[in-house]
Amino acid sequence: MHLTGLVLIVLGGVMEGLFALPMRFAPRWSWENFWGAGSLMALLLVPWPLALLTVPHLGSIYASADSTSLLLAVLFGAGWGCGGIFFGLGVASLGLSLGTSLIMGLIAIGGSVVPLLLDRNLHIAAGSEAALACGMALMVLGLMICARAGNLKSAEPSRSTRPVPFGVGLFYCVAAGVLSALVNFALVFGAPIAQPAIARGVNPATANNAVWAIVFTVNYLVNIGYCLFRAWRARSLSKFRSDSHPLYWFLAAIMGLLWAGGIVAYGHGASLEGPLGPMFGFPIMLITSILTGNAAGALSGEWRHASLLARSTMRWGICVMVLAIVTLGFANHSLH
Repeated sequence: MHLTGLVLIVLGGVMEGLFALPMRFAPRWSWENFWGAGSLMALLLVPWPLALLTVPHLGSIYASADSTSLLLAVLFGAGWGCGGIFFGLGVASLGLSLGTSLIMGLIAIGGSVVPLLLDRNLHIAAGSEAALACGMALMVLGLMICARAGNLKSAEPSRSTRPVPFGVGLFYCVAAGVLSALVNFALVFGAPIAQPAIARGVNPATANNAVWAIVFTVNYLVNIGYCLFRAWRARSLSKFRSDSHPLYWFLAAIMGLLWAGGIVAYGHGASLEGPLGPMFGFPIMLITSILTGNAAGALSGEWRHASLLARSTMRWGICVMVLAIVTLGFANHSLH
């Protein structure tokens, strides 16, 4: 086990669990203002500076890439961008702790099933199918328990001012979890884009920054476009001027760095662990994200007024989900 790789994987999980937290500290902006600004800052601060600094002759690499790989990276990146929109809506509707738990749990299922869909030559070891089925069953159970906790919380009088119904927020989280798995497809089918850089001696993990730049760009442009459209319809575009504050843009920059930087940190950490890095790194990253999101939600008072039953139900749900992720990680390792 490479210590630096493990630290980067955990750091990526912490960053992914915290990236939506700055939204709570910009009360004069609507959701679309902050999410759009955070998407813009993520686009400006992470993917292209990283690609330009780490991949030599980036322009010629794109020029030599085949159009099919570029198109697929764009299409799957757009799907991932839609998942990002639903992620933001889900967290805003259900809170950081519950929203992050539900979404990351669904991503765990996608991260276990997607490899099977992408590679039909996987070696199926003894017990791996049973572990995969058990892990998915546990994850579904954990998601149901967490959803029950959220429903109990939303039904309490102190939560009667919820901006959207609990069922709508739950739909946002499910859509986010399903669509977020498309990032795996974007990286797999966009991998040929990085081959010219690898052929020139660039480290494969670093060469993938050329793919990340395209996928991230499409992702964030989808998010920015949706936020601008929503702000235009809600007449909240003026808040960028009338209700703006330098602190809000600083918080949006932190959100952008955490959002994109967490994915980059995880990807680099997993690559340092060798071919099986993603197999054990992915569960570690998800568990860290869920625990971090719940800790941040608890510290920010999301569950302060919830009943003892709602809080204990949520804790049980988190324990079941952590067990499910460990089981899915074992199943994924066995499949390879």
